[in-house]
Amino acid sequence: MLRRSLGALAAAGLLATVAAPVAAQDSKVVNIPAGEPVTIGVWQVLSGANASLGQDEVYGAEIAVADRGDEILGHEIKLNEQDELCNVEGGAQAALALASDPTVVGMIGPSCSDAVVGGIQTVTEAGLTTVSGSATRLTLTAPDRGPEYDGFLRTAWSDAVQGKAVAEFVQSLGLTKAATIHDGSAYAEGLVGVFEDEFQKLGGEITASEAVSVGQTDMTPVLTNVAASEPEVIYFPIFTAEGGYIVDQVRDVAGLEDVALVGSDGLATLDFIEAAGPDVEGVYLSMPNFSLFQDSYADLLDKYLELSGLDSPLAPFHAHTYDATSIMLDAIEQVAVANDDGSLSIDLGALREALYATQDYPGVTGTLSCTEFGDCGAPIIAVYQVSADTYENQTWPPELVWVPED
Repeated sequence: MLRRSLGALAAAGLLATVAAPVAAQDSKVVNIPAGEPVTIGVWQVLSGANASLGQDEVYGAEIAVADRGDEILGHEIKLNEQDELCNVEGGAQAALALASDPTVVGMIGPSCSDAVVGGIQTVTEAGLTTVSGSATRLTLTAPDRGPEYDGFLRTAWSDAVQGKAVAEFVQSLGLTKAATIHDGSAYAEGLVGVFEDEFQKLGGEITASEAVSVGQTDMTPVLTNVAASEPEVIYFPIFTAEGGYIVDQVRDVAGLEDVALVGSDGLATLDFIEAAGPDVEGVYLSMPNFSLFQDSYADLLDKYLELSGLDSPLAPFHAHTYDATSIMLDAIEQVAVANDDGSLSIDLGALREALYATQDYPGVTGTLSCTEFGDCGAPIIAVYQVSADTYENQTWPPELVWVPED
């Protein structure tokens, strides 16, 4: 991190703007005795159909810790991992578990926007701050987001950017009639909303707006409704299981034999490719443009594959979570007070201020600067297309086919 002291920021007139979201409450200080670890809470989806998304990010966090020799200021770094289940209830439970651990000083995650919705008030009221590498729902960092979100930042982009990019991509295909399908999640509803608005601004027509339920397996009724509207493309930014059923069944519905299919980062896993079956060939997916990551990504990828024992990453946000963890650890190092007895004192309010004050951080995903509402990410988005080789040989990522002009 390119560090500037809080005093210097204040003198420059920057701190009041950057640190505006910090709750005006008595700050909590966590004291870490000599020889005891500095604990970072990690809340990710670790079970169920979307577990690849969370495990991918856990690897990113673990590598960031390992790159520091597993210690900070002479103390071991410990990760307290909690499963947020990719839903509101799971996020609430995971946040409560971490907020109840008196040794936790900061948090990384969650994977899913619904988990943020469920847990962020508990996080913020406990004086803690979390940095997510993948929760992209636009309202999480909106100017009117509310004080309960003061403890939330992210190194991933806002779906205000992703939804616009997908709309521009569909237009670039020469397609003007689109149907959308969401699953009721905060992520999918928000992303569909942005896409629909942007697509119509570009002159496109939204022929149908449909929804499926989490756990639904028979997609024929929804797809039949969609077919009646005669779309040229279906945008379905949902998750692994339901997305797989849609792709597996869509070609059996009259009128949808040749419709273009577009998903987003929630489907950007090999688990989705396997769940969807052979008809996944040709599906488009928006996710990070890995080709624009910094040179340091090659080293991170090597470490990821060695740690995981895999041939390719599980999902697209390991680098964003590596950056989130690195920013968190830099901020802890900046504000922690080393006492004469070997203990550390970490003021959680000062830690939150330091995180919001992050500017020009040389991350793997780009140069990162945090806004007063917690957006720190470099919005480097691209669209990839699944090929037969992707499905048959599990090659990842798919072929890069489109990047935004600007």
